[in-house]
Amino acid sequence: MIFQDNVLKDYLKNVYFIAGTPCGGKTTVSAALGEHFGIPVYNADAMFPVHQSRSDPRFQPNMNRSFASADEFFGRTADEYVNWLINNTREQLDFVLLDLVRLSQGGKIICDCHLTPEQAEQLSEPSRVAFMVKEPTNIAEEYCSRPDHTDFRGYVYSASDPERAKAVCSETLRRLHAGAYDAIRSGKWFCIDRADGLTREEAVGRAAEHFGFTEQKAVTIVKVERGTPLAEELVRFIENCSWEEVREHSAALVRNWEFAENEAVFAALADGRIVGMATLMNTDYYPLHDIFPWVSGVFVDEEYRGNRISGRLIERANEYARGLGYDRTYIPSPYLGLYERYGYRYIRDIVSYGGGTDHLFVKGL
Repeated sequence: MIFQDNVLKDYLKNVYFIAGTPCGGKTTVSAALGEHFGIPVYNADAMFPVHQSRSDPRFQPNMNRSFASADEFFGRTADEYVNWLINNTREQLDFVLLDLVRLSQGGKIICDCHLTPEQAEQLSEPSRVAFMVKEPTNIAEEYCSRPDHTDFRGYVYSASDPERAKAVCSETLRRLHAGAYDAIRSGKWFCIDRADGLTREEAVGRAAEHFGFTEQKAVTIVKVERGTPLAEELVRFIENCSWEEVREHSAALVRNWEFAENEAVFAALADGRIVGMATLMNTDYYPLHDIFPWVSGVFVDEEYRGNRISGRLIERANEYARGLGYDRTYIPSPYLGLYERYGYRYIRDIVSYGGGTDHLFVKGL
């Protein structure tokens, strides 16, 4: 099946792409923007193991190619290495785009990924794309020196000739990104070059200005009490929210106040009205009665997304759980890369009462 460019662009209109060359700073800027503006960050590299598990060697042969050792991996010619990287990224892009279509329908999302200028032209508009670049020289050496790339360093140094492995890697990445670097620097795309000497804060500020991200709105998080006008307003908020899958069930819970003594409901208030909610529950939609409490039903009105409200609701629920003596909370999600930014850690996959598979996350308090 082939989707025309205009269709993809429409479905990805809430996605803000941050791409670029290795060591350009895209992951750093993506994470900082997400933290500052409360926008979920989708990291394509982090999702590769998930996509690989769903891939088929018949259709994604490069994603499924394995190497017996570092010597075999780095023993290829630079041309072979380049072709494998290009095809590997191209095969994963299908999975990435489908994830982004699902994740972005409810609001903004930042995507930290690998895009060429040609792909960016197909998928988005210049106002929603930022390239973070660095002239592609000595990339392998820089990768090895970074504390967040210790796995890569260990793999390189497991080769019988680490210096040759680094040289092959650097030459490969130079060939892969030299043309893109020149095209980005001389083209219509917004970019930030490491050579410009900007601080992290300056780079984040420029990217935020380019994307049109605005400062957070004043929001208050309060605990909702039974039988109060706020509880009645919360019922109306839920009944009119866009989360159709849980709307009826959640509204009934609040309307009938089906909460145990140690459970709680929280509302986010902005501009004099409810704009978000979350609950702390003993159970969720999973047959896991030995696991509790759950931070559940986190929802923020589309108009107010991008203001860190989800994070503040989760923080408030965790504070309440800590006050009750709990040392951890759990969150289920169909997605990876979202709740990790709030300090949650993936444990395992779980199956709901309806038979669907989700991911289980935990956070120590």
